[in-house]
Amino acid sequence: MKAIVQDVYGDSSVLRLDDVPVPRIREGEVLIKVRATSLNIGDWHLMTGLPLMMRPVVGLLGPRQKIRGMDVAGHVFSVGPGVTDYKVGDAVFGVVEAGLAQYARASVKKIAPVPGSLTMEQAAALPTSGATALHALRDVGGLSAGQKVLIIGASGGVGIFATQIAKSFDAHVTAVASAAKLDFVRSLGADEVIDYATDFTEDDFTEREERYDLIVDMASTHSLEALQRVLTDEGTLVIVGGENGGRFAGGVGRMAVAPLRGLRSKQKLRGLVSATSLADLNTLAELVEAGSLKPVIDATALLSESADVAHRLETGEAIGKLVITQPPAA
Repeated sequence: MKAIVQDVYGDSSVLRLDDVPVPRIREGEVLIKVRATSLNIGDWHLMTGLPLMMRPVVGLLGPRQKIRGMDVAGHVFSVGPGVTDYKVGDAVFGVVEAGLAQYARASVKKIAPVPGSLTMEQAAALPTSGATALHALRDVGGLSAGQKVLIIGASGGVGIFATQIAKSFDAHVTAVASAAKLDFVRSLGADEVIDYATDFTEDDFTEREERYDLIVDMASTHSLEALQRVLTDEGTLVIVGGENGGRFAGGVGRMAVAPLRGLRSKQKLRGLVSATSLADLNTLAELVEAGSLKPVIDATALLSESADVAHRLETGEAIGKLVITQPPAA
């Protein structure tokens, strides 16, 4: 089968189209004929090998898993021993380890039926980013109706879902994004928007009187101290990633320090480490079918064009998810 392979760490130029064996499925797994694969910031981390502190786990000189792509949608091609919930031909979406390929193996604990209102491309865009937003707001943030929520990085892969999910909880949402993307985050349901250009000026939002019950920070543009100033006395700050910690630690250091700062106050400062479960996929599907959540796609491309799309992920230009598609007959 065809797949996008990388042998060494680097920018998008390390990705190449190659022939590899079709995966062998085991008990509790299915083989998916992939129709669409979305790219996530996690794919960028594995492509570049950054932050460096993760290399002892994922591979010192190059990635142990050479095929990128975490989120897919497609049709079940074959089922392994013990699988009773799915049959050949079923449309499914979920999380895999090697999704930029014509076929991918998946645990039945990591896939769910594609919501009827979604295309394959939209379904592939949903799992990891959608589940991360859900965890940040519901599980770590403890969001409830009527709370004031500040989402920093609202136009990014996770932020798009976080904005919509927060509105589904009947929260008052203030979204922070660049000027060119403010109308876009308004269209997602944000009640108020803030331009990144005000950062570190007299109109910096961390210097305003407004206070928020929950802040979800995907951008790491402000210090923890500054964000605490605009958090209510018993509010919660959730740190989701962030790339400002340097090549060695990336956003991990900030996430590790946050809970320690929270020990000195009633405020809760948390770093988020997220893993998508079957329950998450089902919840996201329910939100989609209820009309509360819709994946947004920035661009699509063919498998052979994956490197070009990955470059767009590197630059941060995308407004929405980047999806690799494969025709049904491929």
